[in-house]
This record gives sequence, structure tokens and C-alpha cells, in this order.
Amino acid sequence: MDGMGWMDPQKWADSRKIDTFLEYAAQVREKADVFVLIGVGGSNQAARAVIEALRPEGGPRILYAGNNLSAIEMNRILCEIEGKSVYLNVIAKNFETLEPGAAFRILRAELKKRYGDAYRERIFATGTAGSSLEALCREKGYRFLEFPEDVGGRYSALTSVGLFPMAAAGVNIRELVRGALDLRKELERNQKEDHPVRAYAAMRNELYRRGYRIELLAYFEPSLYWFSRWWIQLFAESEGKEERGIYPASFQCTEDLHSTGQFVQEGTPIIFETFLEIGDTGSSLVIAEDEEADGFAYLAGRDLDEVNRLAAKAVKEAHEKRNPCLEIRMEKLDAYWFGRMFYFFEYACFLSARLLNVDPFDQPGVEKYKKILFAALREEKGGKEKYEA
Repeated sequence: MDGMGWMDPQKWADSRKIDTFLEYAAQVREKADVFVLIGVGGSNQAARAVIEALRPEGGPRILYAGNNLSAIEMNRILCEIEGKSVYLNVIAKNFETLEPGAAFRILRAELKKRYGDAYRERIFATGTAGSSLEALCREKGYRFLEFPEDVGGRYSALTSVGLFPMAAAGVNIRELVRGALDLRKELERNQKEDHPVRAYAAMRNELYRRGYRIELLAYFEPSLYWFSRWWIQLFAESEGKEERGIYPASFQCTEDLHSTGQFVQEGTPIIFETFLEIGDTGSSLVIAEDEEADGFAYLAGRDLDEVNRLAAKAVKEAHEKRNPCLEIRMEKLDAYWFGRMFYFFEYACFLSARLLNVDPFDQPGVEKYKKILFAALREEKGGKEKYEA
């Protein structure tokens, strides 16, 4: 089966490769005010998930482009990089996807205008060996990082695709890879079906057979928003085909309890929930005494983190009376545990898709809209093509 290169994290994240990522990242962190990550879907979701959750101090500001076709958003990025030292990382496995292609063209032109021929040293490109992107790098002198041929975008967190931009932001990528490797070794030692990774895959498929069609990943730390977006893509693209699959959605608590929470509690019974728990958030904030009679005196002296945990306990108690509820635990919000979680869900998704008897690594539905869009862009008007691949 194609796409199994993610299974052994050391294949694409050994010490030598990590040293290269860190060497390039050090150059960016020293010289850049802004580092723009250009990619869509699996080409940026994992890096964004960790960077936005951990927000390492120091280094460049990280911006994200190439994930939409909005002129409004691109103009905002151009305004934000005005007067700043800018470096780019364009990530594209086959360099045929329109969104990153358009963004790279626009931002590359901006760098040329500012830096002249020196713009070349400010571009890093991550693509497949032998691709048109690698050829462009050889021609123009951009630094090239290999996007593994045997790893799909949504499984690429532990490769150059995710690790280099994480390192540029200041994430400890050695610890992140160690987390994934530790879980892999654990799975090799423990072949039992009740291991949490295997149990999660089996339980969600059993619930699917019982008629539950939507899985909500529920979390109580807003910093996990982009991780939930990565999780959604992983399961949606891997399982949603041949008229099968569980629809993955996220549930940010406590905010969403005051909107979609009503549907979860009393709507159509097609939902099950997976609660992503955090053992130690590493944060504390005690609510002070206050003489004002605002009705919240019972909060005085309480730690806000404790209040959030009590809310999580109450939500689970209320929801499990109606919906099946699963629990997955991250001990800490740090690089090591993000590495474990990436591997946990990638492995579980692979198993779950196989239980559904679908290919976990293709995405034929995505290609359909691209064909229609490219045909429209290539339509001739006045004897000239409106789009050039």
C-alpha cells in the first residue's frame, strides 16, 4: 500500500535530517522578522497546530498563506510584511495546487522587488524529488527540502513538511519526534487490541455501525483549535469516500456549549464525542477577591484552570447521558506530547480506514473540483489563455 512512509518517524526525521532542519531554522530565526508558510491542507496544518498552540517566544512572526484564494487575505499579508525582513517556505508535494501556487507567485514577486537577486536566499521550498518545484529550485537557487513520496500531506507532521517550519518558529522538534517514536515503540511492544490507539479505532467503527455518523473532537483549551483542524482533515480525507465514513467536527468548549451545544445535547442522535483532555496545562490564574456585588463571589480564590476542569467534568457528565463519549489524554501541552498525538491519530486513522475498507491515503473527491476549476481558468477569451499552469 502506498503512503506508509509515516509509519516509522525516523525514516524522515532521523538525527541528520533534524540537524538540517535546525540549521536552516537558525538562519531564519536570526534574520527574519516574518516567516510565511505557504501551503494548503496537509502542507501546513500540522505545523500551524503546534506553532499556534505553543507560541514559542523569540524568532520571527509566523504568517500563513496559500490556503485560500482571497484577495482580501493576501492584501492583508502584504500589508503585514511591509518594512519587515521576510522569508518564505513554500510547501507543495506535486506543485500543481492552485492556492499555494498563486500565493508563491505573489509573494515571490514582492521579494524580488525588495531584495533583487538576493531574494533567492530567502526562499525555502519543500517538494517531491524530481518535481517541477525541485527543478525550479535548481534553476533559481532556492533551498530545497524533500517532501517524502511515500507520505501523504495529512500524515506529514513528522517530516520536513511539518518539522522545518516548527523549528523556524522555535518548537523543540527533537522532543516532538521523540514523542512519536516512544509511542511507536510502545505499539510494537504491546500488540494487544485494547491498546488505546487500537481501541479508539475499533470503538469509533463500532459506533459507526450503530448509526453514529458524526464525531466531535471536544477540547477545553482554545490553543488546540488548529490541532482540531489538522485532526478534521486527517479523518475526513482518509475515511470520507465510497459513501462511507464518520464526519469529523470539532467542539471548542466552553464557547461552543452556548451555540452548537444545544444540538449536541438534544438534537438528532447521530453524534458521539471524543474528549481531548490535558493533564497539566502549565498555567494557573487565581481569581481575586472583589468587594463589588457582581454575583460571582463564589469564584474568589478559585484557580481559573480548576474552574475549566470542573466545566469539563460537568460537560462530560451531562453529555454521556445521551451520547457515547470517548476520552483521550495529553499529559502536557508541549512538543513531546504533540508528537505522541500526531502519531496516535495517524495510526488510529489508518486502522479505522482499513476497518471501513477504504484507502486511507487517496483523496479522489478533492481532485474533481480541481479539474473543473482548471478547465474554467484555461478557457480562452480573446485568443489568450486566462491561466497558465
